[in-house]
Amino acid sequence: MSEQEPYVLILYYSRTGHTAALANQIARGVARVEGMTARVRAVPPVSPDTEASQPAVPDEGAPWATKDDLANCTGLAIGSPTRFGNMAAPLKYFLDTTGDLWLNGTLSGRPAGAFTSTGSLHGGQESTLLTMMMPLLHHGMVLCGVPYSEQALSATRTGGTPYGPSHWGESDTGGKLSDHEKAICQTFGERLARLAIKLAD
Repeated sequence: MSEQEPYVLILYYSRTGHTAALANQIARGVARVEGMTARVRAVPPVSPDTEASQPAVPDEGAPWATKDDLANCTGLAIGSPTRFGNMAAPLKYFLDTTGDLWLNGTLSGRPAGAFTSTGSLHGGQESTLLTMMMPLLHHGMVLCGVPYSEQALSATRTGGTPYGPSHWGESDTGGKLSDHEKAICQTFGERLARLAIKLAD
């Protein structure tokens, strides 16, 4: 890691904005921890086009992530909408480019976790979170979830799992994050930041 200020990288792909909203709430949780900042970054969509089609800087939302953002993070949260019980292709594509970091053990020993959103109540939230953890384990990262000491985890009627924050996009909240989902995100961000400080020491 570099000598810059330590940060938790919140790396995500979002198509409709729900996963981005989760990322921003996780960043709020990270910000609660003194000595740690949140760096929110997105990955661009992928397509079968053979020519580059995305601007170098996105028109809106978080800047595109670089491998340097990943290599220098103190902790990591990855987020994606569900795609058939798995992460979306753009995030998978980005992670597939990190073989050099895996080979060098760059991320080994750092805390990481996952978050997701679905458009249907049983749309694969938990399987998506679990499969998103696979590359984190291969990188030697230490997994972070959400403990049941967070009361919103037992009270939520929308998203939220012990495997990581989640959001149900078609709930009674009109697609916006519920208060319980926000609380779970912030608890997760704070916990990840505190683990990052402890493990860095």
